[in-house]
Amino acid sequence: MHDMVEAARRDAAEFKQIFGDIRAEVGKMIVGQEGVIAGVLTALMAGGHVLLEGVPGLGKTMLVSSISRAVHLPFSRIQFTPDMMPADIIGTSMLSEAEGGGHVLSFQEGPIVSNLVLADEINRATPKTQSALLEVMQERQVTVGRRTIRMPEPFCVMATQNPVDQEGTYPLPEAQLDRFLFKLIVGYPTEAEYHAIIDRTTSGEQVVLNPVTDAEALNRMRAVVRQVPVPDVAKAYAIRLVMATQPGSDYATDAVNRNVALGASPRGIQGLMLAAKVQALVDGRFSVSTDDIKAVALSVLRHRVVVNFHAQASNVTADDLIAELLTSVRA
Repeated sequence: MHDMVEAARRDAAEFKQIFGDIRAEVGKMIVGQEGVIAGVLTALMAGGHVLLEGVPGLGKTMLVSSISRAVHLPFSRIQFTPDMMPADIIGTSMLSEAEGGGHVLSFQEGPIVSNLVLADEINRATPKTQSALLEVMQERQVTVGRRTIRMPEPFCVMATQNPVDQEGTYPLPEAQLDRFLFKLIVGYPTEAEYHAIIDRTTSGEQVVLNPVTDAEALNRMRAVVRQVPVPDVAKAYAIRLVMATQPGSDYATDAVNRNVALGASPRGIQGLMLAAKVQALVDGRFSVSTDDIKAVALSVLRHRVVVNFHAQASNVTADDLIAELLTSVRA
């Protein structure tokens, strides 16, 4: 028993060290956005995908490329457009000339076959192309004809979208939004951060990021996350919180019953558990608390709660409702 406790302490300490090293290295390039950086790293460690929402120019692409350099993983970027086809993502079979003459059919892998994939402006692609990407996210593999390609591990899709509805955009359906562990809001910098951005990006100095970990260590840390125990009190609180987002449930508030069309699914409770385990490890603990669940609840649930027309007319958002539930649902 003592050996198991010591091993847990060592794992928690190593996890906290690696997480902190990556965050510090990425922070050399990215000004501010500490919460977003921590959220993306949490999703990476938990084995989930993340949706980044914000206007253009806030550094979302730079964030993902910086993480790829800090963790020494292959990185690919897919710029989504309305004319993009599924084959542009997953790859296609091509006819090429063989050395001895004749032709041979070979499969050319698409940019999705990578460890870190940036799906830039995912809401600009058509639903057919979006569904091809999200199938890969769920199954962790691509099937083309009789050929099946497994994604390398760790595998993480980080998608971006513009919050402003524009012509030529296709909002992700609820079932596809549910595939993302987190939805993170990337906001504008503060006045002080603008000064730092100018100094860092318009001077002659170049920021060089060095790898602080690798794929083997990340896969090991993902296994550690799964081993973190969840006490019954924390598990019960997470269940009540998810059920409280579902209209008509025993824990739903009047505000939820009035304003919510669809609540969080069982995938929401899975996301809460995994993200809370990472939160505990980052804090140096090998056990989940209710505070860990509260810390990740907004990022896990905001895209899984669909508000109705009454809420839209009253300017009530999913964030508002979740914030209220965090105070009303008893731990």
